[in-house]
Amino acid sequence: MKSSMKKLSFLLFGLVLLLAACGGGGNDTSESSENNTENETTEEVKNYKIGVTQIVEHPSLNAAYQGFQDALKDAGLNVEYDYQIAQNDNSLNTQIAQNLASAGVDLIFANSTPSAQAAKNVTTEIPIVFTSVTDPVAAQLIDSIESPGANVTGTIDLHPEAIKTTVEFMKDALDVKSIGMVYNAGEQNSVAQVNQVKEIADSLGLKVEGATVSQSSEIKQAAESLIGKVDAFYIITDNTVVSALESIIQVADSNKLPLVVGEFDSVRRGGLLAFGFEYYDIGYQAGEMAAKILKGEATPADIPAEYPNTLKLVMNKDAIEKLGLEVKDEWEAELVETQQ
Repeated sequence: MKSSMKKLSFLLFGLVLLLAACGGGGNDTSESSENNTENETTEEVKNYKIGVTQIVEHPSLNAAYQGFQDALKDAGLNVEYDYQIAQNDNSLNTQIAQNLASAGVDLIFANSTPSAQAAKNVTTEIPIVFTSVTDPVAAQLIDSIESPGANVTGTIDLHPEAIKTTVEFMKDALDVKSIGMVYNAGEQNSVAQVNQVKEIADSLGLKVEGATVSQSSEIKQAAESLIGKVDAFYIITDNTVVSALESIIQVADSNKLPLVVGEFDSVRRGGLLAFGFEYYDIGYQAGEMAAKILKGEATPADIPAEYPNTLKLVMNKDAIEKLGLEVKDEWEAELVETQQ
């Protein structure tokens, strides 16, 4: 009897040990699996740092930056932004580019021609994606639209037909014979557009009177110097002038002259009309490029620069009423009101 009890005790003891061993092994495996999953998750989620350099703050550039951020968010990337504005100061613009390059960011988003030029001058390794640039080839940012080369690519803030369509509309619909332009001759972006306006105007028998500025405080006086010489103002996407557009609006309103502008935000601020696109959209396009680069799917050299995808006419209802214009059906214009 005692012998049988001993055997049973040993059997039970061995069974307990066996179960404990199996249970312990199962727990270890579960914990190990959980740890592996955590490690895999940690490896999969990568945080990126993007340096943002913007020459000046105004609605169009701000909208482009918002579009850029939204595109990266939609791409599922975790991004920390170092956002810096140069306040239209060339020295500060250069310093910002140097600081971002020294910080070793994963990518630089350059929002304007001078911002992109400064960034390119300080790094050949960090990818640079630009937007709000009118002529990236003339600005020596890329080799060509189709094959950018090096570490730079981006989106262009001028639809190929925008200026031609605008000047033709000014002649045919507004009966303009002389166009006044206020711009910063130090901006490559502006010089390229003014030259294009002059070429098209000349082919249509129109005159172009220009007044240059170097800072926003000079804008009102420059606009006033054109009064009596022009039938309308045409303000292109010049960062200096657009940042203080209200000065031009005041002069145009006082003299009952049409104020044609280069982008929609300036229409909402009081300009009469623009053939253009939303800056948010070209910012979003640039963000899609940046996502491909950060994911390792392409390099800047592999991604052609892009023009805006759409071109439409937007007119300001308040400005139309002030000038006593009649909006014709064939214009197919989208009407907006002045922002308060």
